[in-house]
Amino acid sequence: MESYQAKKRLTQTLIHLFLIAFSFTMLVPFLWMVLTSFKTQAESTSIDPFVFFPSSWTFESFKTVWTSYNFLYLYRNTLLMILFRVLCAVLTATMAGYAFGRLNFPGKNILFSLVLIQMMVPSQIFIIPQYIMVSKLKWLNTIAGLVFPGAVTAFGTFLLKTGYQGLPRDLEEAASIDGCNIGQQFLVIMMPLTRSSMVSLGIFTAVFAFKDLMWPMIVCSNATSTTLSAGLAKMQGQFSSNYPQLMAAATMACLPMIILYLIFQKQFVEGIATSGGKL
Repeated sequence: MESYQAKKRLTQTLIHLFLIAFSFTMLVPFLWMVLTSFKTQAESTSIDPFVFFPSSWTFESFKTVWTSYNFLYLYRNTLLMILFRVLCAVLTATMAGYAFGRLNFPGKNILFSLVLIQMMVPSQIFIIPQYIMVSKLKWLNTIAGLVFPGAVTAFGTFLLKTGYQGLPRDLEEAASIDGCNIGQQFLVIMMPLTRSSMVSLGIFTAVFAFKDLMWPMIVCSNATSTTLSAGLAKMQGQFSSNYPQLMAAATMACLPMIILYLIFQKQFVEGIATSGGKL
């Protein structure tokens, strides 16, 4: 018995050591980014592999980036885009998911097949028609133009439909006996029971909106109307780049999502576990 316990402890120790080492390898790029932002241009391009820490810590890169690249506008545009995309995606997916999961109407299977087809088609195919629609609506270089592609989500519709299908039919029957119409059944009884799926959708939508690069670069040409991801891409030069400034900007761009994760860490983990998905 003692030998079994010793082997078990040894196995757990080895597993933990392996996971710690693997986690450290994942943190190295992030640490390199942060430390490079405090280096000089000469140190950042040094070929010496042992120059990991800067010889003298300087905040000049952060000051230059903050004053020269309109970071307040980038923060504002990114946070507004994330907020409105999450609100629109959760609202539309909740209603569509309830309709596909709980109601019967003509053409239901055909319409849901179109939703599934949209999930299988690369999103780049929709860029040209979406750009034409945004241009006709005169939403170029606006928050509405940034939000437009994420207002309706096929993935969210599928996720919420699955959540509603997992609920028992007895709830609606009992509510109907008590005199609730379809709207009251949806708002008061069914929708609160899919809160975990809605949180999952909100998390995925926020992360995907934060990482979105191609659409902001296409629809927003002005420096004051674009997002953090597009702003970082435009900072990189064609022939040379100021790596300390680029790393400083990347560090500053990561701060909003890090803060949001620290605040909503419990909801983030529960949402990923509930949805069964991965980023």
